[in-house]
Amino acid sequence: MTPAGMTHSQLGDARSGKLADNVSGFGRALRRAGVPVDAARMALAQQALMLTGLARQDFCAALQAVLVSREQDRAVFQELFNAYFRNPELAQKLLAQLLPSAESKAQPARRRPRVNEALAPLRAARNAPAAREDDTIDFDAAMTASELQRLRHADFNQLSASEYRLVERLARDIALPLPHYAARRTVVGARGQRPHWAGAMRLAAGTGGELLRVPLLQRRQQPLPLLVLVDVSGSMERYTRLLLAFLHAATAARHAGGGVRRDVFAFGTTLTDLGAAFRLADTDAMLEAANLAIPDFAGGTRLGACLAQLRTAHARRLVGRRTQVLLVSDGLDTGSPDELERELAWLRRHCGRLLWLNPLLRFDAYAPTARGAAALHRHAHGMVAVHNLAHLQDLAASLVALLRATGRR
Repeated sequence: MTPAGMTHSQLGDARSGKLADNVSGFGRALRRAGVPVDAARMALAQQALMLTGLARQDFCAALQAVLVSREQDRAVFQELFNAYFRNPELAQKLLAQLLPSAESKAQPARRRPRVNEALAPLRAARNAPAAREDDTIDFDAAMTASELQRLRHADFNQLSASEYRLVERLARDIALPLPHYAARRTVVGARGQRPHWAGAMRLAAGTGGELLRVPLLQRRQQPLPLLVLVDVSGSMERYTRLLLAFLHAATAARHAGGGVRRDVFAFGTTLTDLGAAFRLADTDAMLEAANLAIPDFAGGTRLGACLAQLRTAHARRLVGRRTQVLLVSDGLDTGSPDELERELAWLRRHCGRLLWLNPLLRFDAYAPTARGAAALHRHAHGMVAVHNLAHLQDLAASLVALLRATGRR
């Protein structure tokens, strides 16, 4: 007997009965909610259920262990599981049918937008065939100009699941050309001021020793070093993934200029170096690696302690007071105010410019009154909103304007 009091002969083969269909449908709903679920995970879920049985707690725990690999997806999984399998007598009712649409509308206001949208196709599943996922994505990509304009100005925290995925893809195409500076090393160039005698001799060797042209040396133009600090606390959950995807694509060497130096850290209750993840070429692979590397995702924020870790263990990442620091946070700090003041003062002294990227600027009447926000406001050279696509597109212009305002080129 299974834990639910039913034999395997009564349940039938999970690979061919309605259990397999229901679990597959639940996996498709998770995928629509933004949880990465592939065919391999679904096959593993079927095997796990054959081993654990159909008691509700074991059923939920087995699916969560197999289908959820990111901390930020656990709450979505739990809400979607409770909505998809509402009957508490799961062992006896799971094989019957999908839930009626009347039951799925019981508490729509309490569910996350991602969960509501993921459940929407199930309400019409018995009356109309479900659209293929590829068709849905093509439809989203072919949005009208007015819809794209609305998404450009939509707050990331208010997007539905499909809108969030589309905005994430659009954010990866936004360029962030970093300001350049004249390095000490030189290259051959038309605007050089010093003769390049070694190059002149090589040219003369090809013309029988006759010197026809003297190439000139000019200082190499290099993008300013970049240090990114990203808040991964609970209040920043909806912004973190999208901003990491944007920063990964926008600061890649092929977009920001060859030879760009970028160091990326995530901070919450501790500091996490995301350098290895950001060295991956694929943005989706970077997000997966970052999720595995961050131990305190959706926790609290102790920026002062994290900056102390940066000072003691990674101070060399700040190169010659030229490094531009992008600090992505809402400023809701729970650590020691004195430590935060001290560490922010150190960071300002040892970097080129400190730019605070604040998603709370989406509120017109926003004022940095919280202790952490007030400290950031005092020490940052500038504050920029990053809560929608339009402001991400303005970020490069904001960087250039900040440098010009403070006398840097």
